[in-house]
Amino acid sequence: MKKINSRNNPLKNSALAAQVYWNIKGRNKTWSSHFKLEGISQVIQGAVKDVEQLAVNNPKAKQVFIFATLHYWIEQAVLIALALAGQGHHVTFCYLPYAEWDKEISKFDLKRQDLYAQGILEPLQKVMKVVPLLDEMKEQISWSDFPSEVLEAVRQVAFYDTMYTQQVEEIKEGDPLYNLRLQRDSMAGAAIYSWLKQNKPDVVIVPNGTILEMGVAYRMARLQGIRTVSFEFADQRERIWLAQDDEIMSHDTRDLWEALGNQPLPEAAKTALDDLLSSRRGASTWGDFARRWQAAPSQGASTVAKGLGLDKRPIVLLPTNVLGDSLTLGRQKITNSMAEWVVDTIRYFLQKPNAQLVIRVHPGELKTHGTSMVEVIEDNFARLPENIHLVRPEDPINTYDLIELASVGLVYTTTVGLEMAMAGLPVVVTGRTHYAQKGFTYDPVDWPAYQNMLDKILAKPREARLSPKQTEQAWLYAYLFFFEFSLPFPWHLLWLTEDFKARPLRFVLNPQGQARYAQTFNYLVGEPLDWKKRGLARLQEIQNMDGKPNA
Repeated sequence: MKKINSRNNPLKNSALAAQVYWNIKGRNKTWSSHFKLEGISQVIQGAVKDVEQLAVNNPKAKQVFIFATLHYWIEQAVLIALALAGQGHHVTFCYLPYAEWDKEISKFDLKRQDLYAQGILEPLQKVMKVVPLLDEMKEQISWSDFPSEVLEAVRQVAFYDTMYTQQVEEIKEGDPLYNLRLQRDSMAGAAIYSWLKQNKPDVVIVPNGTILEMGVAYRMARLQGIRTVSFEFADQRERIWLAQDDEIMSHDTRDLWEALGNQPLPEAAKTALDDLLSSRRGASTWGDFARRWQAAPSQGASTVAKGLGLDKRPIVLLPTNVLGDSLTLGRQKITNSMAEWVVDTIRYFLQKPNAQLVIRVHPGELKTHGTSMVEVIEDNFARLPENIHLVRPEDPINTYDLIELASVGLVYTTTVGLEMAMAGLPVVVTGRTHYAQKGFTYDPVDWPAYQNMLDKILAKPREARLSPKQTEQAWLYAYLFFFEFSLPFPWHLLWLTEDFKARPLRFVLNPQGQARYAQTFNYLVGEPLDWKKRGLARLQEIQNMDGKPNA
C-alpha cells in the first residue's frame, strides 16, 4: 500500500484546521464534549508538585510506557504514571483522546479533544514524557513494513471489540462496527508497534489488555518481547487485579493455587468467606465489595421448586454468562461458542426425560443491550419439553435457591460454578475459566467426553458429589480468588475522585503509603509477582486474622 505524506494526509490536514480553531476560539470556550478530564484537571497541578518534592532516586529505575484511551481510563492511568514517577521511574505516558469506542468521530473533533487533553496534561511534562499517540498515527498503513503477526493481532482485537460491544459471539461480514474498530485498532497498532520498536521501554502497562486500543497495545508489546503488565478492577475498593505478560481478564491463578492451595482452610478465611457469601445470597452488598450479585432475595428452595414445577428427578442447573462478556471472549473449549454449548446441551437433555435441566439466564442481561440467551434458545427451540425449564433474567428467582435444589452444575465460565462446587455439587466446566482443573471440578476435553461425563453423573448423581476434602479446597480457592488474587491499591476506577481525595499522591508516596502500596507498584513495573514468596507471608497473616478480609 502506498505511503502518504503530509500534503495528502487527512489526519494532518484536519489537525492543522483544529489547531487554528483551538488557538483562535476553542481554547477559551466552555468545554462541552463527552470527552472530559475534569477529575484529573482539578488535582494534576498539586500531584505533579508532590512528585517533584517526594520523588526518590531509584537505582533500579525502569523505562516505563503506560498507555490508555477513553477519558476515564486516561485519568486512572495518569495517577498510576505519577505514582511511578514518584518512585523514581522514567515514565512515558501515551494516550488516545477517545470518549467512545463504538461511534464515529470527525478528525476535526478528535483533534480538538486531543488539544484539550494536551492542555490538561501539560503539567505532567515536568515529571515524565507525554506522547499524544494521535500525532504518531497514519490513516494509510503499509503493512509490508510490519511482521504479519501485527495485522493478525489487530484483527483479533477488532473481533473481540465488536463481540464485546454487540454482546454476540459471531460477527457478520462487513459489520460496520467491526470495520470501525479495525480502522482504529490498525492505526493505533501500527503507531504503537513503531514507537515501542524505536524506544524499547523496559515495561509496558495497559488497562485491561484484551479489548480496544489497550488490547492492541498489549499485543504490540508482547510481539516485541517487552515485559507487559495489564490491570483491571473488580468490585472491591482499594484493590487491583494485575497480570504480568498476560491478559488480566484471563485470571490465571495457577501460580497462586500452587503456592497456597492444597492445605486446610484457615478458620479466619472461612469466616470472611461466609460473610461475603451471605451477602451474595441475600442480594446485598458487604464490606469493601460494591456489587449486588442477585436482584432478588432468597424465597427458599421449596418455594422456587413449586413455582417452576420441579419434581424429584435430578435437577441440573445451567447458569449462563452474558453473551460477549469479557469473561467469555476466547474461552471456547469443547464448542465454538457459549451459545452453541447451551443449544447443544438442550438437545442432549431432550433425550434425557429422567433429568430436569434448569437454565438460569444471567440477570446481568437486564443491564445490557445485546442478544439475550433467551432469544438464542427461542430461535432454536419452538417449545421446550416439560423437563427443561428456562429462568429468564427478569424472573425474581435467586440463583442460590436454585443451587440448593440442584444435583449437578453445568457452566461455561461463570463464577456460579465455583459456588456450586463449594456446595459439594459435581460441576462440569465447559469453557476456559480460572477455577477449572484445580481438583474440584469435572473438566471434559471435548464434546464426546462431555456427553460421557454427563451420562455417568446423571446415572448416579449422589456418588458424583465432591468429597469433603474437595469441597474444602473449593472454599479455599474461593477465598484466595476473592481476597488474595487482588492486591492493595489506593485508587479504584469507579471511585477515582473520592479515592484520590482520601489518599492523595503525597500520602501514597510517604512512608505509610509506601508500606501499603509500594509492592503493588513494583509489580506494575515488572517485578515478578512470586505467589510462592508472597504466599509464605500471607499464610501466617491469614492464620492470625481476626476475620477481616485483606487484613
